[in-house]
Amino acid sequence: MVEVGPEPLAFAQVEAVARDGAKVVLTDRALRLIGEARAHIEELSSRPLPVYGVSTGFGALATRHIAPELRARLQLNIVRSHAAGSGPEVEREVVRALMLLRLRTLATGRTGVQPVTARTLASLLNAGITPVVHEHGSLGCSGDLAPLAHVALALIGEGEVRDAAGGLRPAASALAEAGIEPVTLGAKEGLALLNGTDGMLGMLVLAIRDLSRLLTAADLAAAMSVEALLGTDRVFAEDLHALRPHPGQGLSAANLRALLADSEIMESHRGPDCTRVQDAYSLRCSPQVNGAARDTLAHAELVASRELASAVDNPVVLPDGRVESNGNFHGAPLAYVLDFLAIPVADVASMSERRTDRMLDRARSGGLPAFLADDPGVDSGHMIAQYTQAALVSELKRLAVPASTDSIPSSAMQEDHVSMGWNAARKLRRAVDGLAQVVGIEILTAARALDLRRPLRPGPATAAVVAALRERVPGPGPDRHLAPEIAAATGLVRDGTLVAAAESVTGRLA
Repeated sequence: MVEVGPEPLAFAQVEAVARDGAKVVLTDRALRLIGEARAHIEELSSRPLPVYGVSTGFGALATRHIAPELRARLQLNIVRSHAAGSGPEVEREVVRALMLLRLRTLATGRTGVQPVTARTLASLLNAGITPVVHEHGSLGCSGDLAPLAHVALALIGEGEVRDAAGGLRPAASALAEAGIEPVTLGAKEGLALLNGTDGMLGMLVLAIRDLSRLLTAADLAAAMSVEALLGTDRVFAEDLHALRPHPGQGLSAANLRALLADSEIMESHRGPDCTRVQDAYSLRCSPQVNGAARDTLAHAELVASRELASAVDNPVVLPDGRVESNGNFHGAPLAYVLDFLAIPVADVASMSERRTDRMLDRARSGGLPAFLADDPGVDSGHMIAQYTQAALVSELKRLAVPASTDSIPSSAMQEDHVSMGWNAARKLRRAVDGLAQVVGIEILTAARALDLRRPLRPGPATAAVVAALRERVPGPGPDRHLAPEIAAATGLVRDGTLVAAAESVTGRLA
């Protein structure tokens, strides 16, 4: 159970609700703050003085004063008109993260909604009812308006939802079956449900959680490739990395030292007969690249933690009862780091692909058969697995082009600069998925190369990884259908199985 109040949510709590279906409950403090703010809105709505979002239109139409008898319709209309998304459905985990983060903002008591509105949003989450939200529609400014509007539409019993079993249904019937009464929106509530950065933030938090795991897997892949290619581990020495004290670099190098410890393969070429002075950059510099990615991730975590502590709405209800317009809905802080993360994702994947290619090239692999094939010429081995990596890396480079530099004015030039943070988040999700596949292919290839080094044995940690992989993927042999093996390796990277196998030997990796 995740308690939702005015305090920031932890990254793990967001993931638990979004992915694992954890239930939520509003705290007593949250309900008190919501009630206090609502009282201010009720009082202001009775005054003749125009208040944005309470007694005026929205955006470029904010100059129109709305008569009291039209205000309920005003709030209903903003939800209906703004639920204008198009394209494919957004993933269930993203919508649930968005709903949770909007609920948390409501729980701050700075939006002015009715307590029943917040309770109903929590009930939708707990019933597993997921509004249908579409890929396109958010400019990342004035919040994620269209995506949040589709959620708000479900709250009032309109639009389409996915039920707990994944079935597509009208919201009204799904709510009725769950015993949830649709919300009747009061003053300001339609706007309060729409005006947040929750979609961008939810996708950022989920990407951070995924990348935290994937960067450890990238270190694991690098270690296996260094071992398979008869590289040196001397360059990962702690005192060398202390000369350039970037935190992520030090953590990555420590991982490599732990993973390569006690390897017979590494020991086999330490003597005076070894003529290799330096490894290629893709081997030697992996801590510098994977480490820089970690440092970028740390910056993204800082930005996300600040946003998790925020109350994003316009206008906001302040503790003294003032209702003030502001620009906190602008998604730039999130858009920038969403774009920023896509750069190291592409680069980590690019380095991974270079190591894979090296293992397949007889001229550079240190004695391994061409393409790791059983009978080169008759068999192609992993030749086309590297093609797949190359295609993915090319796509990742395109996804690294920033979305946040591409503002397009909207709302009759009232909203004349927007963040495009939603688009940045969508492409980062695709990039994270691509990185998992690239790393999976490298580990699949490196495991085959390590098997081909027999009778020399890899280190205990990397041997444990190969053993875990071999439970799903057989060892070297004649050509066979490779796509299922790539999918299996990628799945074991995503779910943490391979890192866990290494950690059974090394202890906790960074």
